[in-house]
Amino acid sequence: MPDLLALGFSEYEARAYLALYELSQATAYEVAKLAGLPKANAYSVLESLAKKEAAQPISETPLRYVAVAPKVLFERIATATSKRCAKLIRTIPAVSQSNDGGYVWTINGEDAIAAKMEAMIDGAKSHIWVKTEEKILLPHRDALRRAADRGVAILIILFGTQVEKFQFGAKSRTYLHEGNGIPVGIAPHLVTLTVDFEEALVAEIRAQGGSYTRNKPIVNLADSLLRHEIYFAEIFEMFGQPIQKTFGPAIIELRRKYLPAPQVAALESLLGLTASRVEKKSKLKEEKI
Repeated sequence: MPDLLALGFSEYEARAYLALYELSQATAYEVAKLAGLPKANAYSVLESLAKKEAAQPISETPLRYVAVAPKVLFERIATATSKRCAKLIRTIPAVSQSNDGGYVWTINGEDAIAAKMEAMIDGAKSHIWVKTEEKILLPHRDALRRAADRGVAILIILFGTQVEKFQFGAKSRTYLHEGNGIPVGIAPHLVTLTVDFEEALVAEIRAQGGSYTRNKPIVNLADSLLRHEIYFAEIFEMFGQPIQKTFGPAIIELRRKYLPAPQVAALESLLGLTASRVEKKSKLKEEKI
């Protein structure tokens, strides 16, 4: 029901529509009974649904209504909303980007974050850089493919293993994070996305919250972070084995210095290193004795 409310249905209208759809066809009295509406309001609510083209009368004596099928109703609403938004974009004078370029916008909820990612990808003109986990990025493959077809260059730093699912042509490159794609810390829940050196999105899916901005210093910061991830990915591609030999798998020796202890413990467990460290400490004690 929250989704119906978000589409502009009142609470009574939402309850009446769901009840009417369940009943197939019904009188105002029957709808009121199932939906838990005051009987005095049932007729006006059904009339309101009819005006929204969500229901229609099918007989007069008694007056019975039938719900419009969800597929028909919501596809019509989606089409009408899309056209209305497109018209508003054309008719409302564009506000100078300098007016909102300093703001950082809060984005709440996983659906809103996904929608913002899709919009940024669809609006990209020159390049897209993104670092995230493969499950977060999978729903956006079609949008990324459309961007690649427009000639947009795409660089992806991926936590996961399914590199082959994120290949979009000659101007697209996908790297496993640090050459192995092993999730580190809260990385599986994060997304960092920048587009055209103009906009940036940073979000934590688990917390269902994120921030979007066109603020130049913050966009530059996000671009710089991703740029260094790309540098590191190319370095790992060339020198991965010596690096891991020096610093351990997933450069664990460095992470032991700088990550929070719980994240280090989780990574050690993932890499199967916890037990070996305990054994090593035990051996050192024995040698000292």
